[in-house]
Amino acid sequence: MGTIITYAQTWSTQRQKWILLAVIAILALAYPFVVRSYWLSLGIELLIFAIFAMSLDLLLGYTGLPSFGHAAFLGLGAYIVAYVTSTNQLALGLTNNLFISLPLVILGTGLIALVIGFFALRTTGIYFLMITLAFAQMLYSIAIRWSNVTGGSDGLTGVARPAIGFGALSYTFDSRESFYYLALFFFFLSWWLLHRIVNSPFGWTLRGIRENEQRMQALGYNTFRFKMASFVLSGAFAALAGMLLVQFFRHAAPQNVYWTMSGQVLIMLIVGGTGTLSGPILGAALVRLLPHFASAYTDRWQTLMGLVFILFVLFAPKGIIGLLRAGREKIWS
Repeated sequence: MGTIITYAQTWSTQRQKWILLAVIAILALAYPFVVRSYWLSLGIELLIFAIFAMSLDLLLGYTGLPSFGHAAFLGLGAYIVAYVTSTNQLALGLTNNLFISLPLVILGTGLIALVIGFFALRTTGIYFLMITLAFAQMLYSIAIRWSNVTGGSDGLTGVARPAIGFGALSYTFDSRESFYYLALFFFFLSWWLLHRIVNSPFGWTLRGIRENEQRMQALGYNTFRFKMASFVLSGAFAALAGMLLVQFFRHAAPQNVYWTMSGQVLIMLIVGGTGTLSGPILGAALVRLLPHFASAYTDRWQTLMGLVFILFVLFAPKGIIGLLRAGREKIWS
């Protein structure tokens, strides 16, 4: 009898999941047709930051590495694409073609993540957190001081909107609607790729490292290589988010590398819940949307946000996902 109930719960859960995904996909596709331009821009931001939050969750939620310098990869992706596509006199301005700029962003950020990870992953715990923060602050300092390349505190302006194709067959994502669908495509692609990664043998190995690295080493796993792969993959997805963010706002600024951006994405994970791809998305939605709603009703919206985050830490340590799971268990119990 217990087996039948368990099977029924599993089947019902899977069915509900697919129905929910289908509804979300339909709503996402219809979104530009039912909202004003302001909310469309906010939706684009949400998709980009959801990718950013999912990238950090691969590192923190699945591998157990608490990075406080993840904005370094967001900023690297932003500056690389800006330098390649910007009309600013400091930049190269080679091409805005995604078939060229995207591989350059991923490969360039991946190589730098490989160098940073080589040193950072030799530490653990609070030391890993601090050394990632130190590397991010070093990159922020470079972005500020290397003004001949980065534009200094002003950043790089005139970043071109992305395009695909060549010659007469090329298409540029100039309008907000078209850019929204581009961001939506990369969001679903990132979710699908990360879903495949975390549910693969590689992903289960990362979970094992998170739970007990010494045991995984005793079983013969080279945990350093697995952590390095997770670190580089996480940086690559963050760079994708940085590329989209800069191409949407058409401006690469050193604030994208600053530690407050790393703090913001950490808050998204805490609020949404780590160790699941849904948690970062929900956390990104709350953190990005709450200021817009709260500021419409009170000038002390920052205080209200602080109270909300404190309440999550005290009463919902597993985030929104933890609350939803607890509610589902009560329904089935």
